[in-house]
Amino acid sequence: MSFFTGKAANNGESVPERIIPAHVAIIMDGNGRWAKKRGMPRTFGHTQGARVAETILEDAADLGIRYLTLYAFSTENWSRPEAEVSALMNLLRKYMKTSLERCSRNNVRVRVIGDKSMLSKDLQESIEELEQATASNTRIGFQIAINYGGRDEIVRAIKRASQEGLLSDPSKIDDTVINDHLDTAGIPDPDLLIRTCGEQRISNFLLWQLAYSEFYFTDKAWPDFNKAELEKAIDAFNHRERRYGGLTV
Repeated sequence: MSFFTGKAANNGESVPERIIPAHVAIIMDGNGRWAKKRGMPRTFGHTQGARVAETILEDAADLGIRYLTLYAFSTENWSRPEAEVSALMNLLRKYMKTSLERCSRNNVRVRVIGDKSMLSKDLQESIEELEQATASNTRIGFQIAINYGGRDEIVRAIKRASQEGLLSDPSKIDDTVINDHLDTAGIPDPDLLIRTCGEQRISNFLLWQLAYSEFYFTDKAWPDFNKAELEKAIDAFNHRERRYGGLTV
C-alpha cells in the first residue's frame, strides 16, 4: 500500500494525508442498463464504458495508484447475444491497436489476464505486441481481464505448477506456489475492489487475490463513473481498518 506524507496542522500536529491503495480492481458494471435507460442499444453503453476506462486509468495514475485491474470480459460473457459479444471484442481489438502510442507516452504497462487461447488470433497478436512494447513502463500497471474467470485462473495455475513438477511433493505446496502461477504473478493483491451499478457480488473475479481486499459498491453505472467517484471509493477505503484476520492494535 502506498502512503502520502503527513502535513502540519494549524496546531502544529501532524495530520496524515489519505492513504492511496496501491492496487485497485474494478468490476465495470452497468453499461447495458445505462444505455437502455437512454433508449440506446447495449453496445452504445459498452462504447461509452470503454471511454470511461481510458479516463479512469489516467485518473488512477494521477492519484498515485500503482496498479489498476479492470474486468472487461468474463468467461461467462460468451453466453451473451452474439452481436454484443462481437461488439465487445471489436472494442477490445480497437483498444489494443490504438493504445500503444498512448500507453508508451504515459508510461503505462499493460497486461492482459485470463485465458487468451480462446481469443481470435489477431487479438492475441495485438495483446502480445502491446504487452511487450509496454513491459518496461513504470508509472502504473494496467491489467485488463479478458476471457477471465477466477476459478478458471486457479485451475490453470495448478495445471502450470503440475507441469513444472511442483505438485509432486504435497509438503512443498503452499500459497506461494499458487501465487507464482496465477495470471497476476508479480502483481500485489488488490487493496480495494470497486463494483459499479449497485450489484454486491464479485462474479468470479480475482477469487484468490481478493482474500483481504476492501470492497466498495456504488449505484453509479460504469459510464457515469468518474474521478470524483473514484476518490469517494478511496475516501471510504481510508475509513476501513484492515486487520488481515488479526486484532486491532
